[in-house]
Amino acid sequence: MIETLLLNVLFLLMPVLLAVMFFENQLTKTNKYLLIFLSSVTLVFCMAFPFNLEMGAIFDLRYIPFIIVALFGGYRTVFPLYLVLNCYRFFIGGEGIYQSLVFSTIILIVVPYLNRWFMGKSAKGRVLYAVVVTFLVMACYFFTLSFKYSNLTGEFLPLTVYALVIHIIVTSVIMSLIEKVIANVKTRELYLRSERLRDISDLSASIAHEIRNPLTVTNGFLQLLQGSKTITAEEKSYIEFSLKELERAELIVSDFLTFSKPQSANMVYANFKDEITYVENIMRPYANLNQVDIQVRFTNSLMKRYDKNQMQQCFINLFKNGIEAMADNGGALSIDVAEHKKNIMIKISDCGVGMTREEIVQLGKPYYSTKKEGTGLGMLMVYSTIGNVKGKIDVKSVVGKGTTFLITIPV
Repeated sequence: MIETLLLNVLFLLMPVLLAVMFFENQLTKTNKYLLIFLSSVTLVFCMAFPFNLEMGAIFDLRYIPFIIVALFGGYRTVFPLYLVLNCYRFFIGGEGIYQSLVFSTIILIVVPYLNRWFMGKSAKGRVLYAVVVTFLVMACYFFTLSFKYSNLTGEFLPLTVYALVIHIIVTSVIMSLIEKVIANVKTRELYLRSERLRDISDLSASIAHEIRNPLTVTNGFLQLLQGSKTITAEEKSYIEFSLKELERAELIVSDFLTFSKPQSANMVYANFKDEITYVENIMRPYANLNQVDIQVRFTNSLMKRYDKNQMQQCFINLFKNGIEAMADNGGALSIDVAEHKKNIMIKISDCGVGMTREEIVQLGKPYYSTKKEGTGLGMLMVYSTIGNVKGKIDVKSVVGKGTTFLITIPV
């Protein structure tokens, strides 16, 4: 019994260990399919080496990889495992074939439906979530099985208890290892991002002086134009906005070497209202030019300490990207700033061209951009600024339908 258990656990560990050795740096589409294949092999091995009981019944740990893949990947990812499980079960033959088919079908329908809630949990939450789901699934399984062995209640009850305990322990161990791998990937990505910021700072030293010169000249001519008596009040307001933007550009150039670090002179304790309003005002002409309507909804009252210049530039980059994504057909750029459980939630949505999953993964990396002439430094600055306030960015996008940036900032 112990040897069979250890063998099954080894089978279950195989995809995790191979992921650590070969796929931890990057989970490409090919690697994803390979992990599905390995999970299928694990499932088959568990069925090939089951626990043989004196009462004539057998059971194995086949449903652990089935449930975990269903929770992480949803319907499309788990469906190949469903086919493998039932094909191999028919190949084995014997009693219980149709019961296995019905039960696995129920799992296929119910468990992947929980994918969205599961992925929204923290690492510890996902481990607990998976354990609870596995326990409930296996409890239902043995409950239905009890009708078949109703005359062996004395032997069946200990079997049920042992099986549930084994499934809970093994699931918690496998899930903990998976979450550790995910945490290592995120930690490595944060380290690489900090290295990229340092490289950009070194590069900026050689160009900062050359950029500052034309900015100074432009600033001087705009100041002269501002004093003209032939311009209208509306045109004068445009010049004022232009001067403010030039002033900010000069600050950005000056701070570019250390733009990943907030500047104490620019720190404020506020709720982002002024920054959102300011960026809305300066981006509205650009939005009108591209037939985009900017819609702002602000209901946040929570306060946070942050660098206002960096935050303004962060919002400018996000607004500009959203507007340019709708440049062909126009649309609405929706900005919603709210509060939820001591978190400031900033949602920026467009109905533009959208992005693929691969493009979303690349966001925030220098010199990567979905635009032909983009440098990728704008999104790098966005991720750096949000990271400085301990926030996180979740991106959801559908090609042809639009993109949503959800920024969560704890207070």
